[in-house]
Amino acid sequence: MLTRFKAFIIVPVMALALSMMPAAQPASAQPAVAQGAAASGSKDRATAPRDELAGKLSRREVQRSPLSIPGREMVQVETLIPAGVESGWHVHPGEEVGYIIAGEVEMMVQGRANVVLRAGDGFLIPPRTPHNARDIGPETGRMLSTYIVETGQSLATFVDPHTHK
Repeated sequence: MLTRFKAFIIVPVMALALSMMPAAQPASAQPAVAQGAAASGSKDRATAPRDELAGKLSRREVQRSPLSIPGREMVQVETLIPAGVESGWHVHPGEEVGYIIAGEVEMMVQGRANVVLRAGDGFLIPPRTPHNARDIGPETGRMLSTYIVETGQSLATFVDPHTHK
């Protein structure tokens, strides 16, 4: 019961805190080292694996940390998707657990029916499953994603959903 209560309080508080933060600059406008190091307060990120979505969407790494699971790390990212823009079909080397902070996003996941997610909705994308997110407007979509991924792998890689298994 106490755990459920904590989750009931912590998730809205995190969402409120993120909604009060200034909008992130496009990732292409931020040097990779400064983006990772400033966000997590940790060592130089020049060697961090590339995130192909960072050149297309505004993404800000909130934190990155090794996990107790050997060979896995947690990466948390805030993503802004302008109205009408799609992320493009892509995969991650692990699970993506996400939460819509603002806007309405159509989530397309290979093998599933498309769904429209609104502020307050959560989602889970299995490892290496092609998916695409499109903001349906009118406001910019804003989501917080936590990835449980293989250490040293690119966080996101574009794919052709018709040829990927």
